[in-house]
Amino acid sequence: VQLVESGGGLVQAGGSMRLSCAASGSDITTNAMGWWRQAPGQERKLVAAISGDGAIYYADSVTGRFTLSRDNPKNSVYLQMNALKPEDTAVYYCATKTASGPYSSVDYYGYWGQGTQVTVSS
Repeated sequence: VQLVESGGGLVQAGGSMRLSCAASGSDITTNAMGWWRQAPGQERKLVAAISGDGAIYYADSVTGRFTLSRDNPKNSVYLQMNALKPEDTAVYYCATKTASGPYSSVDYYGYWGQGTQVTVSS
C-alpha cells in the first residue's frame, strides 16, 4: 500500500487548507484511516480518523474546524481544515489502520504516507 499526501503549505491564521491522501496498491475504502500530525519536538498525534464503516472521530483540538472525508471511487481520504491556528503547524500524515486496537495509537497503523508540511502563520 502506498499513501501519498498533498495539499500542505503556508497559510495565515484563520485560513483554510485541504489535505489529500491518495492510496494505491490496495483498496482502502473499507479500511480504517487516520490523519495524524507531528510538530517539532512533539509526539505524533491523531487528528481525525474514520472507521471501516464510516464513523469519524476528531481530536478535541480540531473538532468543529476540521472535517475528514473519504472518496471511495478515488480511493482517497481528505482533511478539510478551517479556522487554522498557529498551533496547527505540523507535518501531517495519513495512515492506514491495519490492526485492532485504539485509533489513537500509532502502533496499529501499518502504512504511512510521507507527510506534508502545514505551516500557519500568525
